[in-house]
Amino acid sequence: MTRHTENRDLPYSAEQMYALVADVESYPEFLPWTIGARVRERKAVAGGEEMLADLVVSFKVFRERYTSRVILTPPDGGSVAKVDVTAINGPFEKLVTYYTFIPQEGGGCTMGLDVEFQFRSRLMQRAAGMAFELALKRVSKAFEDRAMAIYGVV
Repeated sequence: MTRHTENRDLPYSAEQMYALVADVESYPEFLPWTIGARVRERKAVAGGEEMLADLVVSFKVFRERYTSRVILTPPDGGSVAKVDVTAINGPFEKLVTYYTFIPQEGGGCTMGLDVEFQFRSRLMQRAAGMAFELALKRVSKAFEDRAMAIYGVV
């Protein structure tokens, strides 16, 4: 099992960063290696929303499609916003991603990213494991760059 945890202090609000991460259908526009995204289903749940989303990722010779259950917990009066993602099919034995958006006093937020994954294929696990840390840093940076493009420099 491979795991990555990271926190980034950003000048954007928790609401702004939450909105970017919750906008799964826009991922192909800015997220590295993501070439397709579709939300299949949405429904209200206690405290937020649940959706089923399909993603297609491509890296070198690998191209995979998988479906995730996404639980969206928006910020509520300064509370911590969350996006919890669990792959339910595809090439992963396990893929769980947790985003948190903690408001900072005076503005901005701390975006937390915690990812744990294991491919079903040992070959894919070895190939992904070598670049995993760098890849996830690029993903979190892509969200920061997207915030700058949409919300401007703060």
